[in-house]
Amino acid sequence: MGKRLQTTDVDAALGDLDDADLPAATITALRLADVLTSDDPVVSPQFQVELAEHFSDRQILELGAALAVASGWQRFIEAFGIRPDSWSPPAS
Repeated sequence: MGKRLQTTDVDAALGDLDDADLPAATITALRLADVLTSDDPVVSPQFQVELAEHFSDRQILELGAALAVASGWQRFIEAFGIRPDSWSPPAS
């Protein structure tokens, strides 16, 4: 099993990735998340090379698919004003 996620890891992921004390593959995956959720989601040829240094084509596809689902879900709940931590079904 992989390394257990620590609070400091989450803090590092939310901070400046250039200074993050995280594995290079993790930083690259987080940068992919940033690119795919940006207003202009373009993966440059240079970033494609960086991704290939850490991940196989299949892993890149899996990361992209997971990020697309998470990002799409976030847009859906925002569009409908749903707040999962306080949402409850309407009374009948």
